[in-house]
Amino acid sequence: MGQQQLLLIVLGVIVVGIAIVVGINLFNASAVSANRDGVISDLNNLGAMAQSYYKKPASMGGGNNTFTGWTLPTGLDSTANGTYNNPAPTVAAQSVTIVGVGTEIGEGGNPVQATAVVSPTTITTTVNY
Repeated sequence: MGQQQLLLIVLGVIVVGIAIVVGINLFNASAVSANRDGVISDLNNLGAMAQSYYKKPASMGGGNNTFTGWTLPTGLDSTANGTYNNPAPTVAAQSVTIVGVGTEIGEGGNPVQATAVVSPTTITTTVNY
């Protein structure tokens, strides 16, 4: 083989190597983003359950216009997206704060994390990492 052919082979290997590294980085970024979206979705579902509890009369097993007594439903404290019971939800009379920790490692080496603050009429979700 001539030097030109060797140079083209080396250049081809470098280009393929760079393409593989970029592909891996894109895959990881997509996995983190999907996990973050999943955690937020789970938090919104849990928030809707808390609001449902708030609005139900006590005679039907609800809170009668208070969140006091609401707990995470059994089996929903951990999903494929993450965990939602550590620390336990902070339940006050007019608000609930739920922290969700995802399964993927996000920015700065920290796991994906989001917080939902549930009021009687709104669910506000904040992404921590």
